[in-house]
Amino acid sequence: MMESVKPMDVASGKGKLRRTFAKVINIKKLTGVVPEDNKVERVKKSQENVTFDKDIVKNAANLSESFDKLEEEYEKRLALEALLAKLFATISSIKSGYAQLQYAQSPYDPNGIQKSDNLVVAELKTLSELKQSFLKNQLDPNPDRTLVLAEIQELKSLLKTYEIMGKKLECQLKLKDSEIIFLKEKFEESMSQNKLMGKRLNQSGQLCNPLDHNLHLSALNPTHFVTYLHHTVKPIRGFVKLMVDQMKLAAWDIDMAADAIQPEVFYYKQDHKCFAFEHYVCNVMFEAFHLPYFSNESSSKKKKSKEDKAMFFERFTELRSMKPKEYLASRPKSRFARFCRGKYLQLIHPKMEEAFFGHLHLRNQVTAGEFPETSLCTAFLEMAKRVWLLHCLAFSFDPEASIFQVPKGCRFSEVYMKSVAEEAFFSPEDDGNSSESEPGVAFTVVPGFRIGKTSIQCEVYLSRSCQRHPIR
Repeated sequence: MMESVKPMDVASGKGKLRRTFAKVINIKKLTGVVPEDNKVERVKKSQENVTFDKDIVKNAANLSESFDKLEEEYEKRLALEALLAKLFATISSIKSGYAQLQYAQSPYDPNGIQKSDNLVVAELKTLSELKQSFLKNQLDPNPDRTLVLAEIQELKSLLKTYEIMGKKLECQLKLKDSEIIFLKEKFEESMSQNKLMGKRLNQSGQLCNPLDHNLHLSALNPTHFVTYLHHTVKPIRGFVKLMVDQMKLAAWDIDMAADAIQPEVFYYKQDHKCFAFEHYVCNVMFEAFHLPYFSNESSSKKKKSKEDKAMFFERFTELRSMKPKEYLASRPKSRFARFCRGKYLQLIHPKMEEAFFGHLHLRNQVTAGEFPETSLCTAFLEMAKRVWLLHCLAFSFDPEASIFQVPKGCRFSEVYMKSVAEEAFFSPEDDGNSSESEPGVAFTVVPGFRIGKTSIQCEVYLSRSCQRHPIR
């Protein structure tokens, strides 16, 4: 038994010696204990490796710290964006609630008012909570979800607001439709009354039609002139309306244009500024109306013979049955043709024509004696024809009809004037002095006429801002 144990002890002793020797070698490698020839070089390499490892660890720590700061800033910014989104969504909800509150008041809806009031109060409370959370720096833990919800809330509020606006517009449309129906009925009633009155006047012989082809010079009386004057004013106003529409299409400032024609005039309505343009057109078209054929050619003759009266009446009867384009085509060098060319070039300024059409081709054609087929030229020729016929009719009387206008600031007189705006006679409530509130003439819209002892009223626009002068 002893012999068998001993070899085992020797083997175990050799194993222990081997392990101890390996440990010593490892320790020497770590501490730089090497043979003398490589000792210095290996120690240096070990030191460099240790320094490099320390730098890596330090840089990794710095990078981690930077990433943490960036992540923190991003989360803070995202939380602020969520707060702002929620703020604007709440404001949109308040606007929507206020719109609902207004809509529920007319017609009166108590349930709708209570509901919208509760909505506004709740959103105001939400605003207060947002303010407190911002002051206390209590940021939203889930900003992504808040951003989406805020956008949905804002879109819902906008949709609700647009729905209310649509309902309001529908109510206004229904109201306007009812007004249109009422005005149409009133217009039809007025038209039927006018037709009935016209029939009665025709039966009694008090109404004369100036377009009656059986009219003779011997039967001519002031009633014919008054009636034809009304027929002349209609195309003038049609031309003025067309001209104002062209100005609007050309993006002209209508207010500035009206003030340039008649400055410092108080208009009772915005639509009344069209009377300033009518005044301008009438001034041009009726200029030199008192001269035969609108020229000085025959003005030297102080007395007009019966032959001259008959000649004017003959020109009246000749032109009234023809279209102006046909007459101009057959008589391009007639007095009427010269009248049309001159009045058009005087009435339509080159800048106005260029603004309307973008060129001056129309003006060049008119100068050459040709009126193109345009709405403006057609309306102008119809107006010019009526003014020329009225002129011929005026010189057919014995004595001939004379024209007059009322100066600015003149006191209103029903004998010589007719107001185009009834609003001028409504005294202002805050003005206790009735004498000072009487309107004065701002400008003459359509001139008046005298035929013997008969005076035909001129149409004037009255304004309280004008100084009053006595009629001369």
